[in-house]
Amino acid sequence: MLNIYRRFFLFPDILIMLVLLIAVSSYVLAQPFHWTTILFFCLGLIVFSFSEYLTHRFLFHLPPPKNVLGRKLLKRLHYDHHAHPNELHLLFLPVWYSLPNLGFFAALTYFLTQSVVSTAAAASGLIVMLLVYEWKHYVAHVPLKPRTRFGKWMKRTHLLHHFKNEHYWFGVSNPVGDWLFGTLKDEKTVTSSQTARNLEKNREYEKPPIH
Repeated sequence: MLNIYRRFFLFPDILIMLVLLIAVSSYVLAQPFHWTTILFFCLGLIVFSFSEYLTHRFLFHLPPPKNVLGRKLLKRLHYDHHAHPNELHLLFLPVWYSLPNLGFFAALTYFLTQSVVSTAAAASGLIVMLLVYEWKHYVAHVPLKPRTRFGKWMKRTHLLHHFKNEHYWFGVSNPVGDWLFGTLKDEKTVTSSQTARNLEKNREYEKPPIH
C-alpha cells in the first residue's frame, strides 16, 4: 500500500508540480492577508475544474490529425493512455504540457489584475486542482479503493469512459462538466464503443447531445 502512494508522490511530473505549489503558495502565505487572495485561489480551482472537462473532451479526443506532430502530441497526451490505461508513464499530464498552460493562465491573470499576489493565489488554486485531478486519475487506474461513495462513483465512471464508451464520462475529478453538457449518462443507456481502447481508429467524433 505504501508503495502505491510513493509511486504517485515521487513520480517526476507530480513532484515538480508539488515543489512548484510549495514555492508559490509559500509566497502567497507570506503576504499580508486580503480576502481577494481566497477569491483568486478559488478562481484557480474553478478554472481547472472546467478546463479539465473541456480539454479532455474537445482536445484529447480530437479525431487523429493528419499532421504528424499533432498526431504524435495527441498520442502522448491521451491516445496511448486509452490503449494502455494502466501504464504509469502515460497516466499523468507531462510537465511540458502543464507548465505552459499554467504560465498562460498566470500571465492572463496578471494582465487583468496587475497583482503578483493575486496571480500567485490563482496559480496555487490551479495547481492544487491539477494535483487533485492527477490523484483521482491515478486512483482510477491502480488497485486502490476510494473511501467515499463519491470517490467510488467517480472511479467507476472514469473506467466506463475507458472500457465502455469514450464519448461520455469525461470528468475525472468531478462530474460538473458532464452534467452541464449532457455526457453524464446511465451506463445502461449507452452502447459499447469499438474504439474506446483505440482512439486512433475513431475517424469521426461522435458528439453527444448538449443539454
